[in-house]
Amino acid sequence: MMGDAPTMVALWWAVVASGVYHGVNPGMGWPLTVSAALMEGRRSALAAALAMLALGHFLAMSAILLPFSAMIALVEWQREIRIAAGGLVMAIGAYLLINRRHPRFLARVKPSRLALWSFLAAMAHGAGFMLLPIYLGLCGVQEADIGHRAAADLMADSVDTALTVAAIHTAAMSVSGGVLATVVYAWLGLRFLSKAWFNIDVLWALSLVLVGGIGVWAAL
Repeated sequence: MMGDAPTMVALWWAVVASGVYHGVNPGMGWPLTVSAALMEGRRSALAAALAMLALGHFLAMSAILLPFSAMIALVEWQREIRIAAGGLVMAIGAYLLINRRHPRFLARVKPSRLALWSFLAAMAHGAGFMLLPIYLGLCGVQEADIGHRAAADLMADSVDTALTVAAIHTAAMSVSGGVLATVVYAWLGLRFLSKAWFNIDVLWALSLVLVGGIGVWAAL
């Protein structure tokens, strides 16, 4: 996978930034780690809960990115795939702007199954799709490569990139969410959450539209 160095660096920083953004979003679950630690009365429970959230988030990111890694092998359709993916992300953002209801099935998941909850929450909120335009930009293959690299090599590189993107994104998400959870657990408590809860649903939906639009513009 090749591209000019400044663009590649910017895209990798976008992977980290999106992870931080997901981490600070309470909808991705960091308040649940605080609740788990407070109920068990020990800080180690916070780390364990955060690890389960990270596992579920990583699996959700991988579930979205890996199918597209196979599509990268179709080099001649690369531009169309990137445009379609950007349009899909914009459509999801527009839908979330119109439909503000949170998925009810998340409330049916037992609190002890944090990895499953994290996976379903990330899928329901379109978190993985926010990474798609960034990932496809990182997987851009120059025309000169088409005649010199086998499709299997392209797919292998794309899978490696997908897993690396998911891992780095999840790490950034875990660090930012973990910092917030630790601060709330150690000093502020659940009372702070009940009084100072912040809802960023509209911002989340708008960011999906923005990222999707940037993805389409970059492909064009």
